[in-house]
Amino acid sequence: MNEYQITDFQTDVIDRSFQMPVVVDFWAEWCGPCRVLGPVLESLAGTSDGLWVLAKVDTERHPDIAAEYGIRGIPNVKLFIDGKVANEFTGALPEQMVKQWLETSLPNPVEKEVMEARHLLDSGNQDRALEILASVLKRDPHNEGARVAMARTELFREPSKVPALLEGIEEDSESFSEASAIRIMIGMREKAVNPGSLPEGGSKSLYVEGLRLAAEGKHDAAIERFIDVIRNDRGYDDDGARKACVALFAILGEEHPVTQKHRRTFARALNV
Repeated sequence: MNEYQITDFQTDVIDRSFQMPVVVDFWAEWCGPCRVLGPVLESLAGTSDGLWVLAKVDTERHPDIAAEYGIRGIPNVKLFIDGKVANEFTGALPEQMVKQWLETSLPNPVEKEVMEARHLLDSGNQDRALEILASVLKRDPHNEGARVAMARTELFREPSKVPALLEGIEEDSESFSEASAIRIMIGMREKAVNPGSLPEGGSKSLYVEGLRLAAEGKHDAAIERFIDVIRNDRGYDDDGARKACVALFAILGEEHPVTQKHRRTFARALNV
């Protein structure tokens, strides 16, 4: 039996796809195009460096699986990720086209690491997140997602590193919104250090306190101060309190408890 033939679809495909992408070749012995495509997939699987694995499903032996996944023509190739079909094609494509399909369909392993680092940051495990991000940036120094995630962390550790991490991330980047929020936070830190640069006014002391708390990473208390400034003097420092809240929400993320705690109060303060 071919080493790629499945013995149990649930184990060999569904369960395994939660660990790594599984490319499934639905084929049959009588199918001429299948005999053309099969060796191409097997050759590519053998040189995939563990980025994905191949599983072959003989539709004559497993008609129930073929029916479940709507196989009407073979060869049919489906990519399974996390138990679900992520992409597919039908027919015996040339090797170069199969390679292109794999390149566009397979998840970027580096991006998966960046997402893991972000989850660690959200859960408070900054040390492990920094290890992962440092590893990613060593291999891919220009990865903007990793650079922004690193900047988000260094903002409260070594803020002097942040401008270099964000350099070149402009409006055409998917990371621009988060990078802009971090840049606003850098400006807030500078104002906290040099409050004399701020205009005089009844809300200045409250605003400066919010800036100081934000610079110390005390987001909950900082946002409370900024919302009070919005209520009392919305225009102070060119609407600075609102901009500060928006930046903090963007950095923390919509699912963060502090964001969820203050979002509605912030919205009401803006509409007073």
